[in-house]
Amino acid sequence: MFRSVRSRRTRTLLAVGLSAAALLSACGERPATGDGTSTGVPAAAGEYLDGGVIEYGHEQEPPCIHGGWVQNAYLARQYLDNLVSLDDNGSPVPWLATSWEISPDRKTYTFRLKPDVRFSDGTDLDAAAVKTNFDKYLDPDAPNGTVMAYIGQYYAGGEVRDRNTYVLHLKQPYSPLLTVLTQGYFGIQSPTALARGKKENCSKPVGSGPFIIERWDRNRSITFVRNANYNSAPANAKHQGPAYVDKVIWKFLKDPVLRYGSLTSGSSDVIYNVPAINWADATTRFQTRQYVTPGRPNAITLNVDHAPFDDVRVRQAFAYSADREKAVETAFLGVVPFNSNGALSQSTPDYDPSAGAYVRDPEKANALLDQAGWTARDSDGIRTKDGRRLTARVVYAADAIVGPEGAAILQNIAHQARDVGFDIELVPATQSEYFGGNYAKAPTYDAYVGYWTSPTPGLLYINWRQRLEDSPNPHNTAYYNDPTLQGFIEKANSAADPAEQREFYRRAQKLIGDEALSIGLYTQTTSIAVNPKLHDVWVEKSQGEPVFADARFVR
Repeated sequence: MFRSVRSRRTRTLLAVGLSAAALLSACGERPATGDGTSTGVPAAAGEYLDGGVIEYGHEQEPPCIHGGWVQNAYLARQYLDNLVSLDDNGSPVPWLATSWEISPDRKTYTFRLKPDVRFSDGTDLDAAAVKTNFDKYLDPDAPNGTVMAYIGQYYAGGEVRDRNTYVLHLKQPYSPLLTVLTQGYFGIQSPTALARGKKENCSKPVGSGPFIIERWDRNRSITFVRNANYNSAPANAKHQGPAYVDKVIWKFLKDPVLRYGSLTSGSSDVIYNVPAINWADATTRFQTRQYVTPGRPNAITLNVDHAPFDDVRVRQAFAYSADREKAVETAFLGVVPFNSNGALSQSTPDYDPSAGAYVRDPEKANALLDQAGWTARDSDGIRTKDGRRLTARVVYAADAIVGPEGAAILQNIAHQARDVGFDIELVPATQSEYFGGNYAKAPTYDAYVGYWTSPTPGLLYINWRQRLEDSPNPHNTAYYNDPTLQGFIEKANSAADPAEQREFYRRAQKLIGDEALSIGLYTQTTSIAVNPKLHDVWVEKSQGEPVFADARFVR
């Protein structure tokens, strides 16, 4: 039978799933759009006010303010500037870089920077500062893991051509580069502040953005204050110049009931991740936006390093064992989309909807397990082979990567998988366990649940580059080493022709799907609800980060 190492949590989450099923018809309609367009009620009419404080209810608190998790990127958007931004059409547009040139061999990018930009500590933001950031992020002795994952294999070095000209050199063409640079991880920090060391930059990093970090009250909030000297907004901002409001108080409200309640009570002006059960109500009372974040969806990645998922027939049987679409629909009340493709989210360019499209089919699942030699069953109905039960440990970060609805989905899938003979052990890890390396080694899990936000299908290279002794890749959690798959992705990443890129990304997704390496569940989705009296809060396109620099209140 399926089981969880935290029985009380299991009963609670299963109850969530059952409650969702009961409420589906009453409360759930999928939002009309997943592109970040405004829904719900319109912004209230009125005269704009000067200043004010935005109280924002967020969900997760990262271990450091700056880092490589999407939760860090949400924060980065408030206090850092990037070289480029991503507009609503998915095209890179000027930000700190007013223009750029790409060499004919596509291995050299020359960025012309805005003059007279300074970090909030007074340090000049010039080409030398940009070079310092890239050197720091890509220092092999102390790298920024996410930056290294994206461009470490491609980066050849950088140079300062003159005060406002930074030149980035690649070892080989990397077509997604400009899109990759729009993400919050690539925000430019003050070299003076970086020199203070890791501890200082964990709690109070320094940028040139529209807000300055005033203080971090751990487990409670981060207070951002207006940068009165801000002069470097991206081209797709709603206005140029300093932010309109005086402060943003970024509150950490992990409990979804408390978070939504803070909005309805007026103690928050905006909240993130509107609970599915409250979405319909929110659309009648607040401005709402939902953005299906590109990248990799929440998915179950199967570890091929050892049994039982070292056998493709067992992986495929697991994929066929459950109605994942119904599980997602039930848990999220139709608000968050199902994503069958475990390699890419449906909002990612060049997404292939046919990859990994396993529809529940117990007959196929049973036949595949029979072929794989799991023919006997014990007294619990679990299949056995050579005296071993068909058990799989599925690790997920409870209340961090996977919320209550996601956990209810896993419970549902585990229950259905039991019908064909799987014993699924759900292992809810804490945030510190999940990110601290407790489950980093192959023997510690059989399957791993997670997502990765990214505006480019080039993300496939991070998740599926081979994990070799002389070229380690901790992001390949499937431990699947296939030079053919890596070759498809490398060809796509380096191709100049968009059609050629699309074809190689398609081949990669098909291979991942056919091998049942990653079982898709649901999209990572940014949803926000905003008080009608607060105008122009928007969601940027690279990672679904809420942007407050253009927001202002009306009377």
